[in-house]
Amino acid sequence: MRVLIIGAGGHGQVVADLLRAAARAGEPIEIAGYLDDRVEQNDDPSPSPRELRAGGPVLGPVSALWTIPHDRVVVAVGDNDTRARITERLRAAGEPLLVARHPTAILSERVCIGEGSMICAGVIVCVGASLGHGVILNTGCTVDHHSRIGDYAHVAPGVRIGGEVSIGERAFVGIGAVILPRVTIGRGAIVGAGAVVTRDVPPAVTVVGVPARVLNTVAREVTH
Repeated sequence: MRVLIIGAGGHGQVVADLLRAAARAGEPIEIAGYLDDRVEQNDDPSPSPRELRAGGPVLGPVSALWTIPHDRVVVAVGDNDTRARITERLRAAGEPLLVARHPTAILSERVCIGEGSMICAGVIVCVGASLGHGVILNTGCTVDHHSRIGDYAHVAPGVRIGGEVSIGERAFVGIGAVILPRVTIGRGAIVGAGAVVTRDVPPAVTVVGVPARVLNTVAREVTH
């Protein structure tokens, strides 16, 4: 199975490493290369700085997708709005999206996973949890029982999410944050690194601290 990775930045390289680990564990995966709209446009045949850093070929911009033989695509872009925009365009075109899962991730058999989600090394997802489309569960985070992670949300490394938590679409939960059981994080909200969230967070606001408090009183705009 030939996989194209959209995004040759830091998260794209994390996903490439994840796929290589899956291949070593016996999954029939071959990385075809990266697509990135920031690809250098020049005639120099030598590897670009981006290719050298990515550890693999950057084959062109995202628009080149349909000219390159492949079986699956993974949109490995950390920014939630950008990932949502690209993924929705691919889904509308019927492009097959890969659920990328590191072999060290531990998932209950009773977990629902949406198209194009990425589950990184050391992640634990417990019984009854559900992930939407294009979700990122980053390195070593945990999602407890019956929690729901909305489409295109990003849960950063080391986050601890309690049971029956709801994380809204395109929300971002920063490194090492803790979400107590039965708390709701609104659509597009940002939880700062290390925050401990003890009560519901409204949509599109930023919360920080222990316990978490609203940092800004004006909700940020979340694109559709």
